[in-house]
Amino acid sequence: MDRRDFLQRATAGAMAVSFPAVPDWFADKRMGIVVHSYWSRWNSKVESQKYPSFTNAIQLLDHCHQLGAGGVQVIVNGWSSDFAKKVRDEREKYGLYLEGSIGLPKKADEVAKFEQDVINAREAGAQVLRTVCSTGRRYETYHSPAAFEELKKNALTMLQLSEPVLRKHKVKLGVENHKDWRAPDLVNLLKQVNSEWIGVTLDFGNSMALLEDPMEVVETLSPYVFSTHVKDMAVEEYPDGFLLSEVPMGKGILDLQKMVDLCRKHNPSGTFSLEMITRDPLEIPCLTNAYWETMASVPGSDLARMLRTVRQHKYAGGLPRVAKLSNDEKLALEEENIVACINYSKDKLGMK
Repeated sequence: MDRRDFLQRATAGAMAVSFPAVPDWFADKRMGIVVHSYWSRWNSKVESQKYPSFTNAIQLLDHCHQLGAGGVQVIVNGWSSDFAKKVRDEREKYGLYLEGSIGLPKKADEVAKFEQDVINAREAGAQVLRTVCSTGRRYETYHSPAAFEELKKNALTMLQLSEPVLRKHKVKLGVENHKDWRAPDLVNLLKQVNSEWIGVTLDFGNSMALLEDPMEVVETLSPYVFSTHVKDMAVEEYPDGFLLSEVPMGKGILDLQKMVDLCRKHNPSGTFSLEMITRDPLEIPCLTNAYWETMASVPGSDLARMLRTVRQHKYAGGLPRVAKLSNDEKLALEEENIVACINYSKDKLGMK
């Protein structure tokens, strides 16, 4: 039985086998919030009375509870055991789930630090962690086939160093499709690692930047899903390709209900975490030579399909821009977008 078969057959029961008894709060299906949704507010240096900066997981938990969210996915890096216990107490007080976002060891002498972060995350109540294996967006960071092959090699090494720690502490790790891996690349990486403890943090929209159909990405990766970044996307043409933006749920082009249903099918105990980043649109320069330096194997039909999608789905009034807003206006819009998405998840996706 290969890993895909294992996950597909065992998903419903795997959590009970791999983890301690599932606590009551884990059954809560409310949408959670990824820390990166607070792009402007997290560790902000801006003084704001109405939107004070969040500087730690406890503050984020408090705020997300006030919004009626189901939990948080937050960075775990260098926590003390005492702070991890305080996070656990706060999480348990509100009945929220907690997922960690964690960096991986690049070499053997970094494993001990990684293990301590895993221990602290687990102490706080995290049973699932999210990570990335690249240092940036594929088309901006890697400029030759050799450079991308080196990324693949290094990613495999990092996951192989991490796997014994995850297995020892019975914590799941989801590798995000982070504008680096096309879905088949990520599946191939998981098959090489071949561990029930390492799967996917499935981002609903990122892979559009790599010319992938978002529904095909979810269909390909959902059998491996441990956690999610739920978002809606909008697009707009520009001379070098297209612009890509997260937008409030229901205003973009993604079939969110179908995506959610596919994830639930393969992992009924999985959580759904909002990643709504309020920022200027990202430039996807897919009509430039530089963009294709690591994408030579991608068929031209994928480019044609994406450009058709862009031309067929014009966002009313143009994609949102924030660069010219004041700091308080940015913070207010960020909060407004997050609240709108949480409300949509309750009203339209059944996450109450």
